[in-house]
Amino acid sequence: MEAPRLILVTGIPGAGKTTVCREAAGLLPRAAHIEADALSDMVVGGRVLPGEEPEAESGAQLELRTRNVAALAENLLLAGFTVFIDDVVTGNHRLDGYLEALWIAPDEIVVLAPAVEVALSRDRHRPDKTVAERWAHLDGRLRSELADVGVWLDTSEMSVTATVTAVLAACDLDGA
Repeated sequence: MEAPRLILVTGIPGAGKTTVCREAAGLLPRAAHIEADALSDMVVGGRVLPGEEPEAESGAQLELRTRNVAALAENLLLAGFTVFIDDVVTGNHRLDGYLEALWIAPDEIVVLAPAVEVALSRDRHRPDKTVAERWAHLDGRLRSELADVGVWLDTSEMSVTATVTAVLAACDLDGA
């Protein structure tokens, strides 16, 4: 049996992180998908989203989310699951937060980087949430601050299946 792996998948909202991570995890014999947004949704009373006021609380809740994702990932890894973390990590500060919170560095960081227009279009067609318009500006930060980090995939013209195949290949995982 293959040793469990830790894969961090990032990109702006609408890039396809959640769909791709869920599909990729479903193709492996023992794999889990952690959607960071789902952990944020656990905070109900007093929730302050990234970019909202008060800024200190917004930052504290984002850091809490990162620590909770890391703790869950570690538990799943210890139980023998390959873990796909899906989060918007668009700058060095956020990436450093993950690297500090995790006891093991990700085996691979995959950046889903479709053109902004493509991410916006995909986001408009999502049934559950549409947030890309608010966060599209993060694409510039992602491309400047993390340009030399991980594997970059321009998924603008790729289907979900093609993207999943590319992610699994980039991570040297057999999803057959």
